[in-house]
Amino acid sequence: MESEQKIPHATAKRLPLYYRFLQNLYSSGKLRVSSAELSEAVKVDSATIRRDFSYFGALGKKGYGYNVEYLLRFFRETLDQGEVTRVSLIGVGNLGTAFLNYNFIKNNNTKIEMAFDSNTEKIGTEISGVPVYHIDELSRMRENDVSVAILTVPATVAQTVTDRLIEEAGIRGILNFTPARLNTPPHIRVHHIDLSVELQALVYFLKTYPMEGGDS
Repeated sequence: MESEQKIPHATAKRLPLYYRFLQNLYSSGKLRVSSAELSEAVKVDSATIRRDFSYFGALGKKGYGYNVEYLLRFFRETLDQGEVTRVSLIGVGNLGTAFLNYNFIKNNNTKIEMAFDSNTEKIGTEISGVPVYHIDELSRMRENDVSVAILTVPATVAQTVTDRLIEEAGIRGILNFTPARLNTPPHIRVHHIDLSVELQALVYFLKTYPMEGGDS
């Protein structure tokens, strides 16, 4: 997700948001869109959108806006949406089961292919068509060229499981839903999503800035 210059992390995280909105525009038959319209839809100010787009060169024309089909095609290629990203889920508890039932049904380019757990009652079963394997079979990920994992195990075993994912599965990316902060080699990309921290931050902002809205 890089062009000739390094793309800021905050910009990279907004690209899927732009892509999703552009898909909706294209489906509705809209031919072009302004940064102001994008701003209203995705709740990101116009100046930030123009700056984000500027990292990728001239994507639009002043006074005309952006060609929806061109932008959609550009971001599809930038985000590697031309092929399916196959993912594994590690930890089939309540949150993990919810992920399996959802399985990115609105995104045909991402799919959970397999799940892993240590609970013998779940091993050998399928949840929404996804097979559940024993945690000792992580090498299946390497064999099936699955290099991204969603981690929903207890925090107490998160680091141990991560070490095994790196060694046995050849993992390259982890979406971590545990409170644990994982230690990984530089070539492993980890995104942390701590739901309790996000909720606490939301409550803080509601109490501190009760009259302000918008996204952080």
